[in-house]
Amino acid sequence: MSLPVDRRWSRRQFHRAAGAGVAASLVAPHVATAAKTDSPRPVLAVGERRYEANHDWAQLPDRFTWQTTHNVAVGGDGLVYVIHEGRLGQPEHPAIFVFDADGQYVRSFGNELQGGGHGLEVRREGSDEFVYATAYQQQRSFAKFTTAGELVWRKFAPMESGLYAEGEDVLPRADNPWGRDRFHPTNFAFLPTGGFLLADGYGSFRIHRFDDDGNWLSCFGEPSGDALADGTFNTPHGIWIDDRGDEPLIAVADRANKRLQWFTLAGEHRRTQDGFLLPANIDRQGELLLVPDLFGRLTLLDGANNVLGHLGDDSERILADAPNGQSKTNWTIRGDESLWRPGKFVHPHDACFDADGNIYVAEWVHSGRVAKLTRLA
Repeated sequence: MSLPVDRRWSRRQFHRAAGAGVAASLVAPHVATAAKTDSPRPVLAVGERRYEANHDWAQLPDRFTWQTTHNVAVGGDGLVYVIHEGRLGQPEHPAIFVFDADGQYVRSFGNELQGGGHGLEVRREGSDEFVYATAYQQQRSFAKFTTAGELVWRKFAPMESGLYAEGEDVLPRADNPWGRDRFHPTNFAFLPTGGFLLADGYGSFRIHRFDDDGNWLSCFGEPSGDALADGTFNTPHGIWIDDRGDEPLIAVADRANKRLQWFTLAGEHRRTQDGFLLPANIDRQGELLLVPDLFGRLTLLDGANNVLGHLGDDSERILADAPNGQSKTNWTIRGDESLWRPGKFVHPHDACFDADGNIYVAEWVHSGRVAKLTRLA
């Protein structure tokens, strides 16, 4: 399918041309481990794909502090955007930071989302790029910014959907209620036919469809309950347009159900793939699919969605730190940097490729961490 240029570019799509040869370089599955190297940094590998890991890549100025890094996106100029949750009590502190490829601070913005910063995408529209961001917690909303940080618009719960309790479209929400009738959006995907999808991954467990101006059109999905039926969700956290096949599909990281699901652009279920731990989001380059898993690893899949291996896998230790795979009260590793291991991930919440095949990883940890995996020849 040939798409107009103003519809096809987002941080999960604009690397397609650069990654067209990726499939030819894939080899037999291999679980990644830190390898011995002359470099002071650990090297991670899946098959012949090797990456030098720099866990301290993002250099935040002293006047700022991280509070739970969430998502990462790459612009067409190679600049890297990071969003963190931020603190509601620091309204003058930015929620979105921009870095160059070396991790040097460039600029910051998004104070409007402090206390709820979550999802992030960079999308080209005509000759310009824009930053789309979601916020949950007390800031439950989604917004569009210029790359310089100017707010274009900000939207709130789509009350016309009939899904939300009275007042969900009003801020601030000091009481911060949760539930299936609440709005806590997580991530975006941009449709090749125009408009975008918004995953309400912490709220209604629906996927909403909007036009280019953020006007609500429709939604699909419903909470899974005990049945775990195809087409239902338990934390539909990540979303992405999978255009690797003949038919573009909506791929959803159905996190708490530990699976990926694929749908037509009309929202009809096509397939389900199990075998994940807590898949948080999706990206791809060429035929290669990248799935950050909140339980301590990145998963790589080939064009047929076969698992090739894992990068930085520390899932056994992270799972042991989280009884029953869900409890947050005992996740001690998350809050204690002395327990973090070189070449291993703690809680990858988002990850994406740049045009050169490097991978950026934002981890869901209290003090924030953004890593760069530099692709080695």
